[in-house]
Amino acid sequence: MADQPDLAPALPAAAPPAALTAPVRWLLIALAVTSLLLGIVGLFLPVLPTVPFILLSAWAAARSSPRLLAWLEGHPSFGPMLSEWRRGGVVRRRAKWLTTLTMGASAVFMLLTLPKRWMALAVIAVMACVLVWLWRRPEKMPEAGVPPPERC
Repeated sequence: MADQPDLAPALPAAAPPAALTAPVRWLLIALAVTSLLLGIVGLFLPVLPTVPFILLSAWAAARSSPRLLAWLEGHPSFGPMLSEWRRGGVVRRRAKWLTTLTMGASAVFMLLTLPKRWMALAVIAVMACVLVWLWRRPEKMPEAGVPPPERC
């Protein structure tokens, strides 16, 4: 099997962080860590999304902390999600359903608790737009030779 070529497409190597000033680098690291923590909290709180915070964390880490980025990409839960997103903008169906259910529960909660109905409706409209975008994302990696869809 050693002479078999690896058929899996290689991930593009993360570009080394550009020469950043120390304050900008620290702000990006702080953004990466804060986003990661919010993503982890989002695993347990239905009103807080996980995936967008993990993607934001990876983006900020790619520009400021190769060590944090390597940890995220090697993580058993976050790594495959980041890899699939990077290679084809893929969001698995399970993640789409969990997001939809979470947003639905959040919408009901807001309708019942917010003092002004227009506030809840405004947030629900934004969530609906996000869900439309999310459900248009591919659920599987594109087959070999088929270009991935363009990401927004």
